[in-house]
Amino acid sequence: MRKIVTILSLAFCLIGSAAVANSQDSAAKANGAAPAGTTSGGSAVVITPASSPMDLARAALAAQGGDKFKNLRSLVLLGDVDLYAPGSAQSVPGKFEIVQASGDRYRLEVASVFAFKMAFNGERTTSSVGMFSLPDLSKVGLGVLTKLDQSGYTITALPDKKKQRAFRVTGPDGSATDFVIDAITGRVVKYTVPFNGGSFIVEHDNQKEIEGVLVPYKIAQSFETSRGTYIAEFKVKKVTVNQPVGDDIFVIQ
Repeated sequence: MRKIVTILSLAFCLIGSAAVANSQDSAAKANGAAPAGTTSGGSAVVITPASSPMDLARAALAAQGGDKFKNLRSLVLLGDVDLYAPGSAQSVPGKFEIVQASGDRYRLEVASVFAFKMAFNGERTTSSVGMFSLPDLSKVGLGVLTKLDQSGYTITALPDKKKQRAFRVTGPDGSATDFVIDAITGRVVKYTVPFNGGSFIVEHDNQKEIEGVLVPYKIAQSFETSRGTYIAEFKVKKVTVNQPVGDDIFVIQ
């Protein structure tokens, strides 16, 4: 139970708002490249075989929505979740609500036999379950794509994966996120974060554009540990973008 809760406490790592431009660049396609979105200035971001790690990171940011991703005020996801313990084919079903707001604030609530609530108000974590914490999403996950031009952040190459490209973003404190992006669209399809001696892996699927941001409607995450791999599968049923949320929801009493 504790490991499953630990996985779910990481659910906010998977929140990624993205938007992919529909414009095409025929000259780029003729050279084997593909348009991957637009920068905040509106210019095309194109992935080619010669794209540097920084080029790939900028394409990923553009695909996530560029300025719309950077300036996202709030994102609320509601839906169903299935939890799997290591080696188990039987899931534990539940309902979930995830809220993300500006200032690195987030909240997760799960209603199941393992019901719990966790929140981070930008300064500290509170939880209905003792001894569990949330990661600092200002250091890992999709949010680091907004910090590419900040001092202390480095972007390095990782091996490509068939029709996908990969790169690593490392922050000033050494926190790293490994990204895998679609070589055509630039969308982040997977990322990996080291956590508690293991690897936390998030995969996005069935992404849909909602008010200019791309939202994953299917999210699979796995947490590799010495005891095996714990899995959580989220199916988003309802999305709300940029609506007001109260400060009080980011503190669990």
